[in-house]
Parts: sequence; structure tokens; C-alpha cells
Amino acid sequence: MPRALIEAFDHFGLNIRQGWGMTETSPVGSITSIKPNLLDAPMETLYAIRARAGLPLPLVELRIVDDEGKELPWDGVATGELQCRGPWVTGGYHNQPTDPEKFTADGWLRTGDVATIDSEGYLRIADRSKDLIKSGGEWISSVDLENAIMGHPAVAEASVIAVQHPKWGERPLAVVVKKAGKEVTPGELRELLLAHFAKWQVPDDFAYVEALPRTSTGKFMKTKLRQDFKDWISNTPE
Repeated sequence: MPRALIEAFDHFGLNIRQGWGMTETSPVGSITSIKPNLLDAPMETLYAIRARAGLPLPLVELRIVDDEGKELPWDGVATGELQCRGPWVTGGYHNQPTDPEKFTADGWLRTGDVATIDSEGYLRIADRSKDLIKSGGEWISSVDLENAIMGHPAVAEASVIAVQHPKWGERPLAVVVKKAGKEVTPGELRELLLAHFAKWQVPDDFAYVEALPRTSTGKFMKTKLRQDFKDWISNTPE
């Protein structure tokens, strides 16, 4: 959930708590709460915590691993595949065979999410592995860009996908829905993002649409967006 949305609800006295889970975790794996030792932290720190996916529930274990399966440190920086295990974590259905690729050899569920975990144990979902953008050999999180763009007062929704680039392989394209009666230029959105991201991470292209396609559960349907913009070729300066 974008931090800007959490702050907006605070304005109306509504305390938003978010979490993470999937069908296989039955269904919740983590939820946000403020640890006692952090209750007096600065407001900036508290908002950063509330914008994460929270702490693992009791009996749920989490870890992040690299491409070789090596476990990564909980430092809030290292990014890898999120894996989990617990007594109610499952990878299959009754009387149906379980996909062996769903679990590691030592029994951890491969979630398909890419995440970081900080030293306090707070989980941050960086992206789905299939939605990461690989530009010039470097990974870019579509979720981080989306949340930042949706913090602009003129933006209702935004989804970021990978499009072709003749040199870098892929570049991010931001597909934006403006709020009714509001205007925002690509230049203004780039300036917003440059305050939080390296220049090479910031989209060079912005497309404006009336609405974003959604799945039955309300998530952005990125498969449809990728199909709609499959012929878009980014012309990022080399």
C-alpha cells in the first residue's frame, strides 16, 4: 500500500494496517504492528514501518535468498526471493499432486515475491519476480515506482511495466490514471521520482489511460498491460 494512502487515511482518523499473505499461507503470513521499542520513534520512521508488509505471525518463518539459494541478511537492503514455512503453509490442494517446484529441498515455500527484511524483522515486498524490470543488467522494482507515483496529488492510479529498449533490454513504462480534473506532466512525475530514485531507475516514458485493467481480486492486471503496450519501444537516451 502506498505510504501516501496511509497518511491520507490518518487525516480522517482511520488507522490502516497492512499485511502480506497468499492462498498458500492460509492466508496471512505477516501483519504490521509497531514493536514496543519503536513506539517513540520519529513519525518519519513510523510511517516507513507502516508502509511495509509487517512482522511474521507467530509460528510463521520467513527468509530471503539469492539466485543460488543462499540466505540473505536481514538488513533492509539485501533483496531476494521471499520464502516461508509454518504449520499451515501449504503448496497444494486435497487429493491433488503438489508441484515440487513450489518448495525448496529443505521445505520452504517459494512465494514468487521479491522482498527485503530489516533488522527489526519488518518485511517489505519489493515486487513479484515476474514483474521486476531488468534494465542494463540491473533490477528495478515496479512496486516502489508505483507507490511513489501514486503519492502525487494529481495521480489516481499508476502501474509500471517493462517495455523493450534497443540497448538496455528493458526500461520501465509508467501507465498513469489522472484524477478527475487534474493534470500532471511526465516532467513533473520524473522530478518527483528523482528525489527518491537513481536516474537510471526512473521511467523515461509515461502513458496516460482512463483506467487500469484489474484482476477479479482488484489487483492491476499487468499481463493485460504488457499485451497492450507490447509494441512500445522506449527511446531512452544512451
